[in-house]
Amino acid sequence: MSMKAPRGTFDILPEEAAKWQFIENTIKDICRRYHFDEIRTPLFEHTEVFQRGVGDSTDIVQKEMYTFEDRGGRSLTLRPEGTASVVRSFIEHKMHGYPTQPVKLYYFAEMFRYERPQKGRMRQMNQFGVEAMGSADPAIDAEIIDLAMSVYKELGLSSLKLVINSLGDQESRVNHREALVNHFTPYKDELCSDCQTRLTQNPLRILDCKTDQDHPAMKTAPSVLDYLNDASTMYFEKVKNYLTAMGIDYEVDPTLVRGLDYYNHTAFEIMSEAEGFGAITTLAGGGRYNGLVEELGGPSTPGIGFGMGLERLLMALEAENITIPTDEELDCFLVTVGDEADEASVQIAHELRRKGIQVDRDYQDRKMKAQFKAADRYQAKFVLVLGESEIEQQVINVKDMRTGEQQEVPLAQLANYLQGKLSGGNVDE
Repeated sequence: MSMKAPRGTFDILPEEAAKWQFIENTIKDICRRYHFDEIRTPLFEHTEVFQRGVGDSTDIVQKEMYTFEDRGGRSLTLRPEGTASVVRSFIEHKMHGYPTQPVKLYYFAEMFRYERPQKGRMRQMNQFGVEAMGSADPAIDAEIIDLAMSVYKELGLSSLKLVINSLGDQESRVNHREALVNHFTPYKDELCSDCQTRLTQNPLRILDCKTDQDHPAMKTAPSVLDYLNDASTMYFEKVKNYLTAMGIDYEVDPTLVRGLDYYNHTAFEIMSEAEGFGAITTLAGGGRYNGLVEELGGPSTPGIGFGMGLERLLMALEAENITIPTDEELDCFLVTVGDEADEASVQIAHELRRKGIQVDRDYQDRKMKAQFKAADRYQAKFVLVLGESEIEQQVINVKDMRTGEQQEVPLAQLANYLQGKLSGGNVDE
């Protein structure tokens, strides 16, 4: 019996969880400013949601999904990505009928993909993502990109590169698809087995192949930008103009196609250029998916979104030597002397917590000196000392561990006294 976490998973211990909480709270505040609301979807969906939503030709569906059959014979899959689940919920709850459009949603969710574990890419991943459905305005494409860049910049990252592309509308994609088939067909036998299949299923995915990325035919493949019709070209120009207006630097990469079938028009990735970050530099990626809502059975609804790996975000912060501020100090620690004081401390701690004050106490029946050592380990700001004489007088000794000053405070005024001290204000004795 193995008592280790399964391969491709890891524990987030308390000292690390504080960093995750800081990052998540920062992101939530940014989403509030951009007027995005949180959505939480199930950990698993009917397999068809991902087969239809992500695309049968993708590596995710073909190779990476955790799929199982429940006792009722239904095929279910642990979610490998967030967009399909959110779109399913959008359709099921008829959000397209909301009076306020577009519907702007964000989520924090665990994703599951069976792939070779490596640093920053595990089999259970934590992801932040946003989806905006109900608008075909290129301005919201730029807003989505701006939101993603704001997360990284507000957390202190500077070694970033934004890469964008346009996959065009349906007409543009059909024309480009035909050009790709004509281009790669003479080299079919030289391509990997996956790309040979993609040549008929989704030739655009060949451009995203890691196995054949150095094949000479890749360098001369037709650019999607050469096959954009006037409407698609105008749309892409507006997105670029909005990014420029916001002072967001970007590079256009015609080979950027993303790994999911549902993308069209705007596609983008944000990468880390920090020294020593690693070979896989992508931090976040997303794009527009007009047609996905219809594919999953909903009404015609345009949409755009992105997914951001939180593990890779932490890696980027580490690569740029950015320290995440975490408050590891404890407000108060109760030190008791004697059985009567020990019993009384339970009620005192209860009342202080109800007043919003963070407090802990000894649960190991330790001597007074050992309790003070525990307070030091917890980095307590104040130590509250209670003995039999203090109980008789209904007072408690409060020691400020930063200054060493001690004050005898009536128990009835303790919460008010500590609130004043912890807020930095003056408290009348």
